[in-house]
Amino acid sequence: MAWATISKPVRAWAVIPNLRDYAEARAAFSWDQARRELDGLPGGQGLNIAHEAVDRHAAGPRADYLALRWLGKNGEVQDFTYARLRSLTNRFANVLRALGVGPGDRVYVLAGRIPELYVAALGTLKNRSVFCPLFSAFGPEPIRARLAIGGARVLVTTESLFGRKVAGLRSSLPDLEHVLLVGDGRGPTGVAGTQDYHALMAGAGADFVIGPTDPEDAALLHFTSGTTGAPKGAVHVHEAVVAHHITGKLALDFHPEDVFWCTADPGWVTGTSYGIIAPLTNGMTSIIDEGEFDAERWYGILQEQKVTIWYTAPTAVRMLMKAGTELALKYDFPALRFLSSVGEPLNPEAVVWGQEAFGHPFHDNWWQTETGGIMIANYAAMEIRPGSMGRPLPGIDAAIVRKVGDDGVEVIEEPDVQGELALRPGWPSMFRGYWGEPERYRKCFRGGFYLTGDLAKRDRDGYFWFVGRADDVIKTSGHLVGPFEVESVLMEHEAVAEAGVIGKPDPVAMEVVKAFVSLKDGYEPTPELRRELLAFARTRLGAVVAPKEIDFRPTLPKTRSGKIMRRLLRARELGLPEGDISTLEES
Repeated sequence: MAWATISKPVRAWAVIPNLRDYAEARAAFSWDQARRELDGLPGGQGLNIAHEAVDRHAAGPRADYLALRWLGKNGEVQDFTYARLRSLTNRFANVLRALGVGPGDRVYVLAGRIPELYVAALGTLKNRSVFCPLFSAFGPEPIRARLAIGGARVLVTTESLFGRKVAGLRSSLPDLEHVLLVGDGRGPTGVAGTQDYHALMAGAGADFVIGPTDPEDAALLHFTSGTTGAPKGAVHVHEAVVAHHITGKLALDFHPEDVFWCTADPGWVTGTSYGIIAPLTNGMTSIIDEGEFDAERWYGILQEQKVTIWYTAPTAVRMLMKAGTELALKYDFPALRFLSSVGEPLNPEAVVWGQEAFGHPFHDNWWQTETGGIMIANYAAMEIRPGSMGRPLPGIDAAIVRKVGDDGVEVIEEPDVQGELALRPGWPSMFRGYWGEPERYRKCFRGGFYLTGDLAKRDRDGYFWFVGRADDVIKTSGHLVGPFEVESVLMEHEAVAEAGVIGKPDPVAMEVVKAFVSLKDGYEPTPELRRELLAFARTRLGAVVAPKEIDFRPTLPKTRSGKIMRRLLRARELGLPEGDISTLEES
């Protein structure tokens, strides 16, 4: 099905979008100008993320403005003004300093979305140490691997997580000197070799002066999993705050009076770049929900907290769709004005469903752990082409390329031709390396471009369209098939909640398309439904592209960031090694 362009309603905007004319914005943009929107440290002492996110607001008229509202899973609410956040993050910076932890030392946090995580993140950055978040759902081995790769010196975690996942690892982590435990009443207390987080905070001073910070000083260490091999630690620097700030304004349309909710966990790069840093640099109020996904809880938060901008993941959108539009329509969202999604491409069906359920379509955008910030987006004032990633941000030079020779690339100028998505280096949040793996980092660059590993196309109007990961694309009967296209069509069927598509080896066609489908509530995985779906896809896609096989699954394997793990579907189907599954949602 060819999805129609979604134009903006003809009405007066309650808020004038920050990016109103795309061509003019690109022509006028410079990264130097973007840097001037931030203050820099007093006295020309450099650029520090925590200063831009907290201290500059706490020292001005927004000191008593609500920065963070934390919603506990059991109904507790805690509010943090910029002034309160400055005091708490100063205390944590002083805790680190008293422990002898200094610039460049790695401070890891293993916790759910609790206030202490956010305080520790910003306090670590104030101390010019390197913040590294970990998913609380990780098992012991993924935790150990990441702590070891980055040479963790400090770990902040909860009593229960320590007891269940960390206690047995200490002997294998010689660099880990300090473990700070946040009491949660569910784990051991007074554990040897650990210290009480809150006791240390109570004894620390509330004043702290951030030292000189070179914009190129390491600030963030985010781990990402490859198809094979150990997880990679992408290093980002304090200069990244320039991109966090301006992409929040342009791609997510941040205004200081907005109430923003990013559902991502800070263990994923989105939860740090846009769940912590960008909304704070823009002086906004952020909602933090400790609870896990629950459709009614989420709708209640959107309504009761008067959320104006909502940033979530495709898997969450599909789960809401699965719960039914009727549930969404029981709630009222008069404040909500902008919906956005990231994590994997958002199927056209889900883009359009946003209009049906919320009165606004979802705006997809694209970026990676390595890019540190949004690179391509559908903007508030721009028409949406459902299924498209959108257009590159001002300051971002994106191209579709094919590899030539040993180390060169050729830019594909013709529209609608598939190739690898590539970016010209130079944006502030570009990763500066993989921790301890310079050769692995070097291989990401070729012919003056950063090669993303994603296959895409660009249409005549400059919109980019995701095809698939380079290692996901299916070669069948001489044709290249992008799994996303097949998945999106399957999701048009009323019974389908989620779909994952792989290539299955075939002696004649080389590969055939196989789909794995999770059904909406009320539908049963019958042979009749399988035949119906096969026929439905064949009608929409044609015989070559449509799946030849469909298997039903209660759920599909996904990362905690919401990406369907096609390689894991393929490995399990073919009995191949599963590789790194540390980010698997069910792990």
